[in-house]
Amino acid sequence: MAGQARTRVTSDRATGAPNPSTSSSSAPISAVAVGRRELLVAGGAVGLGLAAVGVSQSKAWADPTFSAYPFSLGVASGDPWPDGFVLWTRLAPEPLALDGHGGMPPRKVEVTWEVATDERFRHVVRRGRVHAVPELAHSVHVEVQGLLPARDYFYRFRARGVESPVGRSRTAPSPRTALKAMKFGFASCQAWFEGFYTAYRHMAEEDFDVIFHLGDYIYENAINANGGIRGVPVAPELGAKPMDLTQYRNRHTLFRLDADLIAAHQAHPFVLVWDDHEIDDNWVGDISKADGEPDNDPAVFRLRKAAAFQAYYENLPLRLPNKPQGSQAKLYRSLSYGRLAKFHVLDTRQYRADQACGDVTSLCTDRLTPGRTVLGPEQEQWLHDGLGRSSATWNILPQQIPVTQVDTDTTAGQKFVMDFWDGYKPARDRLFQEITRRGVSNPVVLTGDMHRHMAADLKADFDDPDSKTIGVEFVGTSISTKMDGEDLDQGGRNLLAANAHIKFTSYQRGYVSCTLTRETCRADFKVLPYVTRPGAPVSTRTSFVTENGNPGLQQA
Repeated sequence: MAGQARTRVTSDRATGAPNPSTSSSSAPISAVAVGRRELLVAGGAVGLGLAAVGVSQSKAWADPTFSAYPFSLGVASGDPWPDGFVLWTRLAPEPLALDGHGGMPPRKVEVTWEVATDERFRHVVRRGRVHAVPELAHSVHVEVQGLLPARDYFYRFRARGVESPVGRSRTAPSPRTALKAMKFGFASCQAWFEGFYTAYRHMAEEDFDVIFHLGDYIYENAINANGGIRGVPVAPELGAKPMDLTQYRNRHTLFRLDADLIAAHQAHPFVLVWDDHEIDDNWVGDISKADGEPDNDPAVFRLRKAAAFQAYYENLPLRLPNKPQGSQAKLYRSLSYGRLAKFHVLDTRQYRADQACGDVTSLCTDRLTPGRTVLGPEQEQWLHDGLGRSSATWNILPQQIPVTQVDTDTTAGQKFVMDFWDGYKPARDRLFQEITRRGVSNPVVLTGDMHRHMAADLKADFDDPDSKTIGVEFVGTSISTKMDGEDLDQGGRNLLAANAHIKFTSYQRGYVSCTLTRETCRADFKVLPYVTRPGAPVSTRTSFVTENGNPGLQQA
Protein backbone atom coordinates (compact mmCIF):
# COMPACT_ATOMS: atom_id res chain seq x y z
CA MET A 1 0.00 0.00 0.00
CA ALA A 2 1.02 3.63 -0.33
CA GLY A 3 3.75 4.60 2.04
CA GLN A 4 5.73 1.35 1.98
CA ALA A 5 9.43 1.81 1.33
CA ARG A 6 10.65 0.70 -2.07
CA THR A 7 14.12 0.14 -3.40
CA ARG A 8 14.97 2.42 -6.27
CA VAL A 9 14.78 0.86 -9.72
CA THR A 10 18.22 0.52 -11.22
CA SER A 11 19.46 -0.23 -14.70
CA ASP A 12 22.47 -2.36 -15.54
CA ARG A 13 22.49 -2.86 -19.28
CA ALA A 14 25.07 -5.11 -20.77
CA THR A 15 27.14 -3.87 -23.62
CA GLY A 16 25.90 -4.88 -27.02
CA ALA A 17 23.61 -3.50 -29.69
CA PRO A 18 22.47 0.12 -29.39
CA ASN A 19 19.52 0.94 -27.14
CA PRO A 20 16.92 2.72 -29.31
CA SER A 21 15.82 4.88 -26.34
CA THR A 22 19.14 6.69 -25.95
CA SER A 23 21.61 5.65 -28.63
CA SER A 24 22.96 8.14 -31.13
CA SER A 25 24.63 5.37 -33.08
CA SER A 26 24.50 5.61 -36.82
CA ALA A 27 23.37 1.99 -37.06
CA PRO A 28 19.79 1.97 -38.40
CA ILE A 29 17.02 0.60 -36.25
CA SER A 30 15.98 -2.44 -38.20
CA ALA A 31 16.71 -6.00 -37.16
CA VAL A 32 18.90 -5.00 -34.21
CA ALA A 33 19.08 -7.00 -31.00
CA VAL A 34 19.05 -5.03 -27.77
CA GLY A 35 21.44 -5.88 -24.92
CA ARG A 36 20.18 -7.47 -21.71
CA ARG A 37 18.52 -5.13 -19.20
CA GLU A 38 18.84 -6.30 -15.62
CA LEU A 39 16.34 -3.95 -14.02
CA LEU A 40 16.14 -5.25 -10.46
CA VAL A 41 13.44 -3.92 -8.17
CA ALA A 42 12.37 -4.55 -4.57
CA GLY A 43 9.24 -4.79 -2.41
CA GLY A 44 7.49 -7.70 -0.57
CA ALA A 45 4.60 -10.93 -0.72
CA VAL A 46 1.63 -14.20 -3.25
CA GLY A 47 -0.01 -17.10 -7.72
CA LEU A 48 -1.78 -20.02 -9.63
CA GLY A 49 -1.59 -19.21 -13.32
CA LEU A 50 -3.77 -19.43 -16.42
CA ALA A 51 -2.33 -18.61 -19.82
CA ALA A 52 -4.31 -15.95 -21.64
CA VAL A 53 -3.64 -17.42 -25.08
CA GLY A 54 -5.53 -19.58 -27.49
CA VAL A 55 -4.57 -23.11 -28.50
CA SER A 56 -1.59 -22.94 -30.84
CA GLN A 57 -1.48 -25.20 -33.85
CA SER A 58 2.27 -24.77 -34.18
CA LYS A 59 4.75 -27.45 -33.22
CA ALA A 60 7.02 -26.98 -30.25
CA TRP A 61 10.53 -25.73 -30.88
CA ALA A 62 12.42 -28.89 -29.98
CA ASP A 63 15.83 -27.46 -29.05
CA PRO A 64 15.71 -23.66 -29.19
CA THR A 65 18.82 -21.55 -29.06
CA PHE A 66 18.13 -17.83 -28.94
CA SER A 67 20.23 -15.60 -31.17
CA ALA A 68 20.31 -12.96 -28.40
CA TYR A 69 18.70 -12.22 -25.05
CA PRO A 70 15.01 -13.15 -25.55
CA PHE A 71 13.53 -10.84 -22.88
CA SER A 72 14.59 -7.64 -24.64
CA LEU A 73 11.18 -6.02 -24.02
CA GLY A 74 11.25 -6.62 -20.29
CA VAL A 75 8.37 -7.82 -18.14
CA ALA A 76 5.13 -6.26 -16.97
CA SER A 77 2.06 -6.81 -14.81
CA GLY A 78 -1.45 -5.41 -14.93
CA ASP A 79 -5.04 -5.25 -13.71
CA PRO A 80 -4.40 -6.05 -10.04
CA TRP A 81 -7.15 -7.81 -8.10
CA PRO A 82 -7.14 -8.81 -4.43
CA ASP A 83 -5.88 -12.32 -5.25
CA GLY A 84 -3.64 -11.69 -8.23
CA PHE A 85 -2.76 -9.87 -11.44
CA VAL A 86 -1.79 -10.63 -15.03
CA LEU A 87 1.90 -11.12 -15.88
CA TRP A 88 3.34 -10.38 -19.32
CA THR A 89 6.47 -10.88 -21.30
CA ARG A 90 7.35 -11.50 -24.94
CA LEU A 91 10.21 -13.48 -26.43
CA ALA A 92 12.02 -11.25 -28.90
CA PRO A 93 15.77 -11.88 -29.27
CA GLU A 94 15.76 -9.71 -32.40
CA PRO A 95 12.93 -7.36 -31.43
CA LEU A 96 12.85 -5.25 -34.59
CA ALA A 97 13.21 -8.04 -37.13
CA LEU A 98 11.37 -6.72 -40.17
CA ASP A 99 9.00 -9.70 -40.37
CA GLY A 100 7.49 -8.74 -37.01
CA HIS A 101 8.36 -12.06 -35.33
CA GLY A 102 11.10 -10.70 -33.10
CA GLY A 103 13.71 -13.16 -34.26
CA MET A 104 11.57 -16.16 -33.28
CA PRO A 105 10.70 -19.13 -35.52
CA PRO A 106 7.09 -20.21 -36.22
CA ARG A 107 7.17 -22.63 -33.27
CA LYS A 108 5.78 -22.48 -29.77
CA VAL A 109 8.23 -22.25 -26.89
CA GLU A 110 7.68 -23.35 -23.30
CA VAL A 111 8.08 -20.55 -20.76
CA THR A 112 8.08 -21.08 -17.00
CA TRP A 113 7.09 -18.40 -14.51
CA GLU A 114 7.44 -17.89 -10.79
CA VAL A 115 5.95 -15.54 -8.19
CA ALA A 116 7.67 -15.03 -4.85
CA THR A 117 7.41 -12.92 -1.72
CA ASP A 118 11.04 -11.85 -1.99
CA GLU A 119 13.19 -10.59 -4.83
CA ARG A 120 15.69 -13.46 -4.46
CA PHE A 121 12.91 -16.02 -4.86
CA ARG A 122 13.67 -17.89 -1.66
CA HIS A 123 9.93 -18.12 -1.00
CA VAL A 124 8.21 -19.01 -4.27
CA VAL A 125 4.45 -19.14 -3.76
CA ARG A 126 3.23 -19.82 -7.30
CA ARG A 127 4.82 -21.22 -10.43
CA GLY A 128 3.69 -22.67 -13.72
CA ARG A 129 4.34 -23.29 -17.40
CA VAL A 130 2.86 -21.72 -20.49
CA HIS A 131 3.63 -21.70 -24.20
CA ALA A 132 4.66 -18.57 -26.04
CA VAL A 133 3.05 -19.05 -29.44
CA PRO A 134 3.78 -17.45 -32.82
CA GLU A 135 0.10 -16.59 -33.29
CA LEU A 136 0.56 -13.98 -30.53
CA ALA A 137 4.11 -12.92 -31.43
CA HIS A 138 5.44 -15.22 -28.68
CA SER A 139 3.86 -13.03 -25.99
CA VAL A 140 2.83 -14.56 -22.67
CA HIS A 141 -0.13 -13.50 -20.53
CA VAL A 142 -0.39 -15.37 -17.22
CA GLU A 143 -3.34 -14.65 -14.93
CA VAL A 144 -2.02 -15.35 -11.44
CA GLN A 145 -4.53 -16.25 -8.73
CA GLY A 146 -4.47 -17.25 -5.08
CA LEU A 147 -2.36 -14.38 -3.75
CA LEU A 148 -2.88 -12.36 -0.59
CA PRO A 149 -4.45 -8.90 -0.94
CA ALA A 150 -2.52 -5.64 -0.66
CA ARG A 151 0.91 -7.30 -0.93
CA ASP A 152 4.01 -6.74 -3.03
CA TYR A 153 5.21 -9.72 -5.07
CA PHE A 154 8.13 -10.47 -7.34
CA TYR A 155 7.94 -12.43 -10.57
CA ARG A 156 10.17 -13.72 -13.35
CA PHE A 157 10.11 -15.91 -16.44
CA ARG A 158 12.52 -18.49 -17.89
CA ALA A 159 12.83 -19.88 -21.39
CA ARG A 160 15.36 -22.60 -22.16
CA GLY A 161 17.41 -21.69 -19.10
CA VAL A 162 17.48 -17.96 -19.88
CA GLU A 163 15.99 -15.83 -17.10
CA SER A 164 14.01 -12.63 -17.48
CA PRO A 165 14.47 -9.49 -15.40
CA VAL A 166 12.66 -9.56 -12.05
CA GLY A 167 9.44 -7.58 -11.94
CA ARG A 168 7.45 -6.35 -8.99
CA SER A 169 3.70 -6.07 -8.72
CA ARG A 170 1.13 -5.44 -6.01
CA THR A 171 -2.30 -6.94 -5.40
CA ALA A 172 -5.34 -4.80 -4.64
CA PRO A 173 -6.79 -4.84 -1.12
CA SER A 174 -9.81 -6.93 -0.21
CA PRO A 175 -13.12 -5.32 -1.28
CA ARG A 176 -14.21 -4.95 2.35
CA THR A 177 -10.99 -3.37 3.56
CA ALA A 178 -11.36 0.04 5.16
CA LEU A 179 -8.29 1.28 3.31
CA LYS A 180 -6.78 4.41 4.80
CA ALA A 181 -4.89 5.56 1.70
CA MET A 182 -3.71 4.59 -1.76
CA LYS A 183 -1.53 6.21 -4.39
CA PHE A 184 -1.85 5.91 -8.15
CA GLY A 185 -0.45 7.63 -11.19
CA PHE A 186 -1.79 8.23 -14.67
CA ALA A 187 -0.16 8.99 -17.98
CA SER A 188 -0.90 9.13 -21.70
CA CYS A 189 0.35 10.20 -25.11
CA GLN A 190 3.91 9.01 -25.74
CA ALA A 191 5.06 9.87 -29.24
CA TRP A 192 8.46 8.12 -29.29
CA PHE A 193 9.77 10.36 -32.06
CA GLU A 194 8.87 13.60 -30.23
CA GLY A 195 10.49 13.05 -26.87
CA PHE A 196 12.30 10.82 -24.42
CA TYR A 197 10.35 8.85 -21.82
CA THR A 198 12.15 10.31 -18.81
CA ALA A 199 8.81 10.78 -17.03
CA TYR A 200 8.50 6.99 -16.84
CA ARG A 201 11.81 6.72 -15.01
CA HIS A 202 10.43 9.09 -12.38
CA MET A 203 7.17 7.11 -12.24
CA ALA A 204 9.18 3.92 -11.71
CA GLU A 205 10.73 5.48 -8.63
CA GLU A 206 7.43 6.53 -7.02
CA ASP A 207 5.47 4.27 -4.68
CA PHE A 208 2.36 3.69 -6.78
CA ASP A 209 -0.20 1.01 -6.07
CA VAL A 210 -1.10 1.12 -9.77
CA ILE A 211 -0.59 3.23 -12.89
CA PHE A 212 -3.39 4.01 -15.35
CA HIS A 213 -2.45 4.53 -18.99
CA LEU A 214 -5.21 6.50 -20.69
CA GLY A 215 -4.36 6.05 -24.33
CA ASP A 216 -2.01 6.82 -27.21
CA TYR A 217 0.51 4.20 -26.11
CA ILE A 218 1.87 4.27 -29.65
CA TYR A 219 1.47 6.72 -32.51
CA GLU A 220 0.73 5.64 -36.05
CA ASN A 221 2.40 8.63 -37.71
CA ALA A 222 5.18 8.03 -40.21
CA ILE A 223 8.60 8.35 -38.56
CA ASN A 224 11.41 10.02 -40.45
CA ALA A 225 14.76 8.37 -41.13
CA ASN A 226 16.34 10.04 -38.09
CA GLY A 227 13.73 8.85 -35.58
CA GLY A 228 12.50 12.37 -34.92
CA ILE A 229 14.24 13.98 -31.94
CA ARG A 230 15.75 10.62 -30.94
CA GLY A 231 18.47 10.96 -33.54
CA VAL A 232 18.48 7.22 -34.22
CA PRO A 233 18.33 6.11 -37.85
CA VAL A 234 15.12 4.17 -38.46
CA ALA A 235 14.72 1.71 -41.31
CA PRO A 236 12.07 2.77 -43.85
CA GLU A 237 10.04 -0.39 -43.19
CA LEU A 238 9.75 0.57 -39.51
CA GLY A 239 9.05 4.25 -40.09
CA ALA A 240 6.14 3.78 -42.48
CA LYS A 241 2.62 4.37 -41.20
CA PRO A 242 1.39 0.98 -39.93
CA MET A 243 -1.46 -0.64 -41.79
CA ASP A 244 -1.04 -4.38 -41.13
CA LEU A 245 -0.15 -6.70 -38.25
CA THR A 246 3.58 -6.80 -38.95
CA GLN A 247 3.80 -3.02 -39.03
CA TYR A 248 1.77 -2.57 -35.83
CA ARG A 249 3.86 -5.20 -34.05
CA ASN A 250 7.04 -3.38 -35.00
CA ARG A 251 5.63 -0.01 -34.02
CA HIS A 252 4.80 -1.33 -30.54
CA THR A 253 8.22 -2.93 -30.32
CA LEU A 254 10.00 0.29 -31.26
CA PHE A 255 8.20 2.15 -28.46
CA ARG A 256 8.52 -0.71 -25.94
CA LEU A 257 12.31 -0.87 -26.27
CA ASP A 258 12.66 2.40 -24.34
CA ALA A 259 14.49 1.56 -21.09
CA ASP A 260 12.50 4.06 -19.00
CA LEU A 261 9.19 2.60 -20.15
CA ILE A 262 10.50 -0.90 -19.41
CA ALA A 263 11.47 0.26 -15.91
CA ALA A 264 8.01 1.68 -15.15
CA HIS A 265 6.28 -1.51 -16.26
CA GLN A 266 8.73 -3.58 -14.25
CA ALA A 267 8.12 -1.57 -11.08
CA HIS A 268 4.30 -1.20 -11.05
CA PRO A 269 1.14 -2.87 -12.34
CA PHE A 270 -0.54 -0.98 -15.18
CA VAL A 271 -4.21 -0.67 -16.15
CA LEU A 272 -4.40 0.26 -19.83
CA VAL A 273 -7.01 1.43 -22.30
CA TRP A 274 -6.52 2.80 -25.79
CA ASP A 275 -7.51 6.08 -27.41
CA ASP A 276 -7.08 6.83 -31.11
CA HIS A 277 -3.39 6.72 -32.08
CA GLU A 278 -3.09 3.04 -31.27
CA ILE A 279 -4.90 2.71 -34.62
CA ASP A 280 -5.41 6.03 -36.42
CA ASP A 281 -5.99 9.65 -35.42
CA ASN A 282 -9.60 10.33 -34.33
CA TRP A 283 -10.99 7.02 -35.61
CA VAL A 284 -14.57 6.19 -34.64
CA GLY A 285 -16.11 2.72 -34.83
CA ASP A 286 -15.42 1.50 -38.36
CA ILE A 287 -14.66 4.98 -39.66
CA SER A 288 -11.13 6.04 -40.55
CA LYS A 289 -10.35 9.75 -40.57
CA ALA A 290 -7.34 9.49 -42.91
CA ASP A 291 -8.32 11.08 -46.21
CA GLY A 292 -7.30 9.40 -49.43
CA GLU A 293 -6.14 6.11 -47.91
CA PRO A 294 -7.46 2.60 -48.69
CA ASP A 295 -8.89 2.18 -45.19
CA ASN A 296 -11.53 4.82 -45.89
CA ASP A 297 -13.50 1.73 -46.92
CA PRO A 298 -15.02 0.46 -43.62
CA ALA A 299 -14.31 -3.16 -44.59
CA VAL A 300 -10.63 -2.34 -45.09
CA PHE A 301 -10.51 -0.32 -41.88
CA ARG A 302 -11.92 -3.25 -39.91
CA LEU A 303 -8.96 -5.33 -41.08
CA ARG A 304 -6.59 -2.59 -39.99
CA LYS A 305 -8.35 -2.35 -36.61
CA ALA A 306 -8.06 -6.10 -36.12
CA ALA A 307 -4.31 -5.91 -36.74
CA ALA A 308 -3.87 -2.94 -34.41
CA PHE A 309 -6.02 -4.53 -31.68
CA GLN A 310 -4.02 -7.77 -31.81
CA ALA A 311 -0.66 -5.98 -31.62
CA TYR A 312 -1.93 -3.92 -28.68
CA TYR A 313 -2.90 -7.09 -26.81
CA GLU A 314 0.32 -8.89 -27.68
CA ASN A 315 2.51 -6.16 -26.25
CA LEU A 316 0.69 -5.22 -23.04
CA PRO A 317 -0.31 -6.88 -19.72
CA LEU A 318 -3.99 -7.43 -20.48
CA ARG A 319 -6.30 -10.18 -19.25
CA LEU A 320 -8.02 -12.78 -21.41
CA PRO A 321 -11.38 -10.91 -21.48
CA ASN A 322 -9.52 -8.06 -23.20
CA LYS A 323 -8.19 -10.26 -25.99
CA PRO A 324 -9.61 -8.99 -29.30
CA GLN A 325 -11.93 -10.97 -31.50
CA GLY A 326 -11.12 -9.60 -34.90
CA SER A 327 -11.99 -5.90 -34.99
CA GLN A 328 -13.82 -6.03 -31.64
CA ALA A 329 -12.33 -5.93 -28.15
CA LYS A 330 -13.80 -5.10 -24.75
CA LEU A 331 -11.55 -2.88 -22.67
CA TYR A 332 -14.01 -1.17 -20.34
CA ARG A 333 -13.93 -2.73 -16.89
CA SER A 334 -13.90 -1.89 -13.19
CA LEU A 335 -11.41 -2.41 -10.36
CA SER A 336 -11.94 -1.86 -6.65
CA TYR A 337 -9.46 -0.82 -3.96
CA GLY A 338 -11.18 -1.78 -0.73
CA ARG A 339 -14.02 0.47 0.26
CA LEU A 340 -11.91 3.50 -0.57
CA ALA A 341 -12.11 3.59 -4.37
CA LYS A 342 -13.77 2.04 -7.37
CA PHE A 343 -12.25 2.66 -10.79
CA HIS A 344 -14.65 2.60 -13.75
CA VAL A 345 -12.27 2.31 -16.74
CA LEU A 346 -13.92 3.57 -19.95
CA ASP A 347 -13.38 3.13 -23.69
CA THR A 348 -14.48 6.41 -25.28
CA ARG A 349 -13.29 5.53 -28.77
CA GLN A 350 -14.72 2.23 -29.99
CA TYR A 351 -18.47 2.70 -29.53
CA ARG A 352 -19.07 6.41 -30.05
CA ALA A 353 -21.10 8.16 -32.72
CA ASP A 354 -19.17 9.90 -35.48
CA GLN A 355 -17.85 13.34 -34.62
CA ALA A 356 -20.28 16.11 -35.48
CA CYS A 357 -19.77 18.73 -38.20
CA GLY A 358 -16.87 17.04 -39.93
CA ASP A 359 -14.80 16.85 -36.74
CA VAL A 360 -13.75 20.50 -36.80
CA THR A 361 -13.56 22.91 -33.88
CA SER A 362 -16.67 25.04 -34.19
CA LEU A 363 -20.00 26.07 -32.70
CA CYS A 364 -21.86 23.08 -34.08
CA THR A 365 -25.55 22.48 -33.40
CA ASP A 366 -25.31 18.84 -34.51
CA ARG A 367 -23.42 18.13 -31.29
CA LEU A 368 -26.72 18.70 -29.48
CA THR A 369 -28.64 15.99 -31.36
CA PRO A 370 -30.48 13.79 -28.82
CA GLY A 371 -29.09 10.29 -28.47
CA ARG A 372 -25.51 11.16 -29.37
CA THR A 373 -23.21 8.80 -27.50
CA VAL A 374 -19.57 8.58 -26.50
CA LEU A 375 -19.74 5.19 -24.78
CA GLY A 376 -22.38 3.34 -26.79
CA PRO A 377 -25.63 2.09 -25.19
CA GLU A 378 -24.18 -1.04 -23.54
CA GLN A 379 -21.14 0.61 -21.96
CA GLU A 380 -23.18 3.64 -20.93
CA GLN A 381 -25.70 1.49 -19.07
CA TRP A 382 -22.85 -0.51 -17.52
CA LEU A 383 -21.28 2.71 -16.24
CA HIS A 384 -24.51 4.16 -14.88
CA ASP A 385 -25.37 0.91 -13.09
CA GLY A 386 -21.83 0.52 -11.75
CA LEU A 387 -21.81 4.05 -10.39
CA GLY A 388 -25.22 3.49 -8.82
CA ARG A 389 -24.17 0.24 -7.11
CA SER A 390 -20.81 1.51 -5.88
CA SER A 391 -20.40 1.92 -2.13
CA ALA A 392 -16.84 3.23 -2.46
CA THR A 393 -15.88 6.58 -1.00
CA TRP A 394 -14.38 7.68 -4.32
CA ASN A 395 -15.66 6.80 -7.79
CA ILE A 396 -12.85 7.35 -10.28
CA LEU A 397 -13.43 7.38 -14.06
CA PRO A 398 -10.16 6.80 -15.98
CA GLN A 399 -10.94 7.65 -19.62
CA GLN A 400 -9.54 9.43 -22.65
CA ILE A 401 -11.07 12.77 -23.64
CA PRO A 402 -12.09 15.89 -21.64
CA VAL A 403 -15.51 15.60 -20.04
CA THR A 404 -15.52 19.19 -18.87
CA GLN A 405 -16.63 21.93 -21.25
CA VAL A 406 -13.61 23.29 -23.14
CA ASP A 407 -14.61 26.52 -24.86
CA THR A 408 -11.78 27.69 -27.12
CA ASP A 409 -13.34 31.09 -27.96
CA THR A 410 -12.26 33.98 -25.72
CA THR A 411 -14.91 36.32 -27.17
CA ALA A 412 -18.60 36.30 -26.36
CA GLY A 413 -19.07 33.29 -28.65
CA GLN A 414 -18.24 29.62 -28.13
CA LYS A 415 -16.22 27.03 -30.04
CA PHE A 416 -15.77 23.39 -29.11
CA VAL A 417 -13.62 20.46 -30.16
CA MET A 418 -15.95 17.88 -31.67
CA ASP A 419 -13.74 14.95 -30.59
CA PHE A 420 -14.20 15.85 -26.88
CA TRP A 421 -17.34 15.19 -24.82
CA ASP A 422 -18.34 18.71 -25.94
CA GLY A 423 -19.16 17.15 -29.30
CA TYR A 424 -21.55 14.77 -27.54
CA LYS A 425 -23.38 17.04 -25.10
CA PRO A 426 -26.44 14.76 -24.69
CA ALA A 427 -24.12 11.94 -23.54
CA ARG A 428 -22.48 14.21 -20.97
CA ASP A 429 -25.89 15.43 -19.80
CA ARG A 430 -27.04 11.84 -19.28
CA LEU A 431 -23.91 11.02 -17.30
CA PHE A 432 -24.26 14.05 -15.04
CA GLN A 433 -27.97 13.40 -14.53
CA GLU A 434 -27.28 9.80 -13.50
CA ILE A 435 -24.53 10.88 -11.12
CA THR A 436 -26.96 13.26 -9.46
CA ARG A 437 -30.00 10.94 -9.53
CA ARG A 438 -28.11 7.96 -8.13
CA GLY A 439 -26.27 9.99 -5.50
CA VAL A 440 -22.85 8.84 -6.70
CA SER A 441 -20.17 9.43 -4.09
CA ASN A 442 -17.31 11.75 -5.05
CA PRO A 443 -16.94 11.34 -8.83
CA VAL A 444 -13.44 12.13 -10.13
CA VAL A 445 -12.62 11.95 -13.85
CA LEU A 446 -9.09 11.17 -15.07
CA THR A 447 -8.30 12.20 -18.63
CA GLY A 448 -5.49 12.13 -21.20
CA ASP A 449 -5.45 13.20 -24.86
CA MET A 450 -4.98 16.99 -24.47
CA HIS A 451 -1.17 17.01 -24.10
CA ARG A 452 -1.63 19.47 -21.25
CA HIS A 453 -2.25 19.38 -17.53
CA MET A 454 -5.63 20.72 -16.50
CA ALA A 455 -7.84 20.79 -13.40
CA ALA A 456 -11.53 21.60 -13.69
CA ASP A 457 -14.78 21.57 -11.76
CA LEU A 458 -17.58 19.55 -13.37
CA LYS A 459 -20.67 21.77 -13.41
CA ALA A 460 -24.29 20.75 -13.76
CA ASP A 461 -24.56 23.62 -16.28
CA PHE A 462 -21.24 24.87 -17.62
CA ASP A 463 -22.86 28.01 -19.00
CA ASP A 464 -23.95 29.00 -15.49
CA PRO A 465 -20.91 29.47 -13.23
CA ASP A 466 -23.21 29.40 -10.19
CA SER A 467 -24.67 25.99 -11.02
CA LYS A 468 -23.95 22.98 -8.82
CA THR A 469 -20.50 21.38 -8.94
CA ILE A 470 -21.00 17.61 -9.15
CA GLY A 471 -17.38 16.44 -9.36
CA VAL A 472 -13.89 17.26 -10.61
CA GLU A 473 -11.68 16.35 -13.54
CA PHE A 474 -7.89 15.97 -13.60
CA VAL A 475 -6.36 16.02 -17.09
CA GLY A 476 -2.80 14.74 -17.46
CA THR A 477 -0.34 16.08 -19.99
CA SER A 478 1.61 13.91 -22.40
CA ILE A 479 4.70 11.87 -21.63
CA SER A 480 6.44 13.16 -24.75
CA THR A 481 3.95 14.22 -27.44
CA LYS A 482 4.42 17.79 -28.71
CA MET A 483 7.99 17.85 -27.37
CA ASP A 484 9.03 20.22 -24.58
CA GLY A 485 6.07 22.56 -24.40
CA GLU A 486 5.94 25.45 -21.93
CA ASP A 487 4.31 26.20 -18.63
CA LEU A 488 1.50 28.52 -19.74
CA ASP A 489 1.12 28.78 -23.51
CA GLN A 490 -1.31 31.02 -25.33
CA GLY A 491 -3.78 28.17 -25.70
CA GLY A 492 -3.75 27.71 -21.94
CA ARG A 493 -4.33 31.41 -21.36
CA ASN A 494 -7.31 31.24 -23.69
CA LEU A 495 -8.77 28.25 -21.85
CA LEU A 496 -8.51 29.99 -18.48
CA ALA A 497 -10.05 33.16 -19.91
CA ALA A 498 -13.01 31.37 -21.55
CA ASN A 499 -13.79 28.74 -18.91
CA ALA A 500 -14.31 29.84 -15.29
CA HIS A 501 -14.53 26.20 -14.14
CA ILE A 502 -11.00 25.42 -15.41
CA LYS A 503 -8.71 26.29 -12.52
CA PHE A 504 -5.28 25.37 -13.87
CA THR A 505 -3.43 24.34 -17.00
CA SER A 506 0.18 23.80 -18.04
CA TYR A 507 1.59 22.75 -21.40
CA GLN A 508 4.72 21.07 -20.06
CA ARG A 509 5.25 17.31 -20.32
CA GLY A 510 4.86 14.94 -17.37
CA TYR A 511 2.27 12.86 -15.50
CA VAL A 512 -0.11 13.06 -12.53
CA SER A 513 0.40 11.47 -9.12
CA CYS A 514 -2.77 11.04 -7.03
CA THR A 515 -3.24 10.21 -3.36
CA LEU A 516 -6.59 9.08 -2.00
CA THR A 517 -7.59 9.11 1.66
CA ARG A 518 -11.02 8.94 3.24
CA GLU A 519 -10.99 12.72 3.48
CA THR A 520 -9.43 13.93 0.23
CA CYS A 521 -8.35 13.14 -3.31
CA ARG A 522 -5.12 14.98 -4.11
CA ALA A 523 -3.58 15.39 -7.55
CA ASP A 524 0.07 16.43 -7.88
CA PHE A 525 0.80 17.65 -11.41
CA LYS A 526 4.34 16.53 -12.24
CA VAL A 527 6.30 18.37 -14.94
CA LEU A 528 9.63 18.01 -16.73
CA PRO A 529 11.50 21.04 -18.10
CA TYR A 530 12.39 19.19 -21.31
CA VAL A 531 11.94 15.84 -23.06
CA THR A 532 13.84 16.49 -26.29
CA ARG A 533 16.94 15.15 -24.56
CA PRO A 534 17.15 12.52 -21.83
CA GLY A 535 17.72 12.99 -18.11
CA ALA A 536 15.29 15.76 -17.16
CA PRO A 537 14.46 16.26 -13.46
CA VAL A 538 10.85 16.20 -12.27
CA SER A 539 9.00 18.66 -10.05
CA THR A 540 5.45 19.25 -8.84
CA ARG A 541 4.02 22.20 -10.74
CA THR A 542 0.95 22.50 -8.49
CA SER A 543 -1.46 20.35 -6.49
CA PHE A 544 -5.23 20.32 -6.12
CA VAL A 545 -7.49 18.51 -3.69
CA THR A 546 -11.19 17.77 -3.59
CA GLU A 547 -12.83 16.84 -0.30
CA ASN A 548 -15.07 13.90 0.50
CA GLY A 549 -18.64 15.17 0.31
CA ASN A 550 -17.61 18.62 -0.90
CA PRO A 551 -17.14 18.46 -4.70
CA GLY A 552 -14.94 21.12 -6.21
CA LEU A 553 -11.26 21.96 -6.50
CA GLN A 554 -9.12 23.55 -3.84
CA GLN A 555 -5.48 24.38 -4.46
CA ALA A 556 -3.27 22.52 -2.04
